[in-house]
Amino acid sequence: MIAESISIYLLVGLMLGIILTGVRLIIGPGFADRFVALDMMTALAVAAAALTTLITGRQEFIDIGLGLAVTGFVATVALAVFLEKKGNEQ
Repeated sequence: MIAESISIYLLVGLMLGIILTGVRLIIGPGFADRFVALDMMTALAVAAAALTTLITGRQEFIDIGLGLAVTGFVATVALAVFLEKKGNEQ
């Protein structure tokens, strides 16, 4: 019972972190800030999926976390390629 309540507080903390990094992703002054915010948001979402697996005991959330991790990696690589091409044009 105590472990479940602690897990709920941890999940709320992760959601707060996701919201704050979403704000940084939107209002970030530069591309580097948005780049870091995207990576951080992906990592927090994967952690939230893993914690949800522990709370509920359902294994499907591990698959969701894996999908988020792969999608975040692909998005990071795509953003890096975009920034590299944008730098070469200038």
